[in-house]
Amino acid sequence: MTSKQRAYLKGLAMNLDPIFQIGKSSLTPENTAAINEALEARELIKISVLQNCMDDPGELARMIGERTHCQVVQVIGKKIIKKGKKIRKRLFFPDRRGFGMSQIAESKKVGIMGGTFDPIHIGHLMLAECAYQQFGLDTVLFLPSGNPPHKQQRRDGATDRQRMEMVRLAISDNDHFCLDAEEMERDGFSYTKDTLIRLKNQHPSTEYFFIIGADSLMSFDTWREPEEICRRCTLAVAVRDQLDRKIMQERIRSLEEKFGARICVLKTPDVDIASSRLRSWIRQGRSVRYYVPDTVFRYIEESGIYRAGES
Repeated sequence: MTSKQRAYLKGLAMNLDPIFQIGKSSLTPENTAAINEALEARELIKISVLQNCMDDPGELARMIGERTHCQVVQVIGKKIIKKGKKIRKRLFFPDRRGFGMSQIAESKKVGIMGGTFDPIHIGHLMLAECAYQQFGLDTVLFLPSGNPPHKQQRRDGATDRQRMEMVRLAISDNDHFCLDAEEMERDGFSYTKDTLIRLKNQHPSTEYFFIIGADSLMSFDTWREPEEICRRCTLAVAVRDQLDRKIMQERIRSLEEKFGARICVLKTPDVDIASSRLRSWIRQGRSVRYYVPDTVFRYIEESGIYRAGES
């Protein structure tokens, strides 16, 4: 953000009255949705943090930024955080009593990387970066799943909070990667269809690319309401070298005819890494260094995740 843009936002913030208040109940799904809706209609809004709110305004700002895909620009008295140019919204925080949020430019093409990320590894990051480059995306959302119906037997994994923290650490140095934490807070099973409905309702003009592997494409018929998924996104399918190309093309044609799917083949390096294998290695005392980002490796080492008898 330029000094001229920052001065402009400061001037607007000084003359605005708060239109939302966050109090004892802190940040709820309802006021998150209302804040997001307000941002669609206004250039800048101010939010008041009441004295009975136990959360730090900076932490609230971070959570709202993640849930509404905003970028923190300034927190007075703490620190300034700046991200890339292709960000849909920016946040401005003038003081302890409140903060403002400003919409700068809406992203038009957004990739979605869903998964348990238990742990997130370099294969996930390479896949997201390849999609960003190949399809000319504005940003890639990482959505850690809260309760996926196809992975109910996970007993050796990290907690939801640990998984989310590992994703945050892994993508923190990439301006066009963004964490969406809303799926982690959903009650019941997490379905792709519901995620896409939420995102399209929030950002109807955005084109979404849902990034999946070839194995997921083969089982796509078993997903919840696949036709609804196809209505709301393009499927970006990562193809590995060992997969028979003829079988893949036949599968793509079948789904296009059956569900009206829009499917693009994502060209990626043939990197064979599985989170389950990494968890097993850690339990065995083997190193996963270089299979995960350094920040994630240090977090796993320090917190003792995946080791028998450690939390």
